[in-house]
Amino acid sequence: MSREDELVTLRQAMPPTASSNASVDWDQLARSWGKEFPSDYRQFIDVYGYGGIERYLAVLKPEPKGTVTENSDMANETEVAREAWSWVRKAPELAEARPELIAWGGDASADLLCWDASDEDPGKWPVLVYNRDDGQWRRYDCGMVQFLVRVLRGDFDECPLGDLSLWGREPAVFLNRHEEDRMWKAGLDPWTGEPDPYAGMFGD
Repeated sequence: MSREDELVTLRQAMPPTASSNASVDWDQLARSWGKEFPSDYRQFIDVYGYGGIERYLAVLKPEPKGTVTENSDMANETEVAREAWSWVRKAPELAEARPELIAWGGDASADLLCWDASDEDPGKWPVLVYNRDDGQWRRYDCGMVQFLVRVLRGDFDECPLGDLSLWGREPAVFLNRHEEDRMWKAGLDPWTGEPDPYAGMFGD
């Protein structure tokens, strides 16, 4: 299945709810990290943006390397992942691995979702997941979009994440952060669409 077909499949499993909230200069981002990002990830961000899936899994905001601040996403989580790699046990397939980690996601179970960006071809970057429940890293030989499709379809031997919230959850709902904020400020729970008496209390 091509990367384009994978995105079509994901759009069926998780229809976009709003236009992307991200406008990314991919050339500038590549210069910052010293490498191009995978085409499926770039297409995902261009279509969906960054935000949450079913209030459980967060797709991180793409940002330049080294911009680690209190509010940073990709840069901060990458630093966390690289630190975790140094001490967390690894599954057998990673026993000799020396990955170059870049984080692209995290979830409510405190799992870390990364690429091993060692290969010069970003189309070959596998997904590495630190499952905190299992207390180990595992490798999944697929790209980010295919990984999400397979989670939503329950298509791995077992759920790679620390919770079953997304396992076999098709169709799923993705809300980018701007859309989620907009709904909160409108007095609605973004995940149910229902009025929420506490919504709007913490806006700008």
